[in-house]
Amino acid sequence: MKNLDRSLPDARLRLLSYLVIAYMVLAFAWWSVLLFIKNRDAFQAKAELMKIGMVAEGRVRTPQEFEATDAYQTLLRQYRRQEWMIMGEATVFVLTLMVGIYLINRGYNREMQAAHQRRNFLLSITHELKSPLASIRLVLETLAERPLRREQSQSLLTNALQETERLDTLINNLLLSAKLDSSYQPTFEPLNARELVQELVEKIRTRHPEAALKVTFPNEKLPPLHADRLGFTSVLLNLLENAVKYSQQAPEIELRLWTSNGTLHLVVADQGIGIPKEERERIFEKFYRIGNEDTRRAPGTGLGLFIVHQIVRAHGGRIRVLENRPKGTTFHIELPLHPPQAQEN
Repeated sequence: MKNLDRSLPDARLRLLSYLVIAYMVLAFAWWSVLLFIKNRDAFQAKAELMKIGMVAEGRVRTPQEFEATDAYQTLLRQYRRQEWMIMGEATVFVLTLMVGIYLINRGYNREMQAAHQRRNFLLSITHELKSPLASIRLVLETLAERPLRREQSQSLLTNALQETERLDTLINNLLLSAKLDSSYQPTFEPLNARELVQELVEKIRTRHPEAALKVTFPNEKLPPLHADRLGFTSVLLNLLENAVKYSQQAPEIELRLWTSNGTLHLVVADQGIGIPKEERERIFEKFYRIGNEDTRRAPGTGLGLFIVHQIVRAHGGRIRVLENRPKGTTFHIELPLHPPQAQEN
């Protein structure tokens, strides 16, 4: 109901815009018709005046003789030229109006999409911030109100630490996304990608013990990857968190890492809900999330894939979204082992 109430003013504004455009088109069409009529009447009046003068002088006797004269032919050419000028002006006006309508409509749609994404972001960030804070507060209130057994206290503290880490990750993503828009510069250093991946996978396993993560390294030995450690860590953590978040109760995730022809390939595949084809071009936009924040169940801010895409681009790589079989999504990242930026540094 709230969405309907919000959409009514937008629909009325768009309808008013279309009515104004329709009025302009009709007004110009009527002006063009009047201009054609006045041009025709002026031509006929000039021709009749010229004919009367020539008949009085005895230069012509019949309408056929008058129409064959050079003076009449010159007047007729001027009339035709003015007709074409009117048609040309009308065509230019219509084309300009169509382009204007297209640009206005495109700008309007972009503004509506941006407003929708901002609204979704505010709703999601409010929930994402309040949820861990509420959990931490509940733990602290429980510990303060009554004494607990050591095992119970340890369990509550572990949960509070996990929520704190979740909050820290969210804040870091917010700061990183702001930095990516303006001043992000990767700090390249040689990384042992295999060890870093194994370390991050263990971190995800600790955080999500219900997830089944399978990691494979087709190459026996991986050459060093020149990349930004924090950036690469953020890329992998965001992809793995998304794979867990949008999977079923027991997520099945496969991670593959290998090198070929000076390029590092990283694949993260899940068996989750998948991404519709029409949405795949937009999932890397800032704040963009599939669906509506009022009905969406999975938590998130719409920043994760935006961060992944921007960091991969900053490293001179690319990321593709593929459909997994029989279900789910596959992200395939390709990073140069020695990007030109690293050589310049």
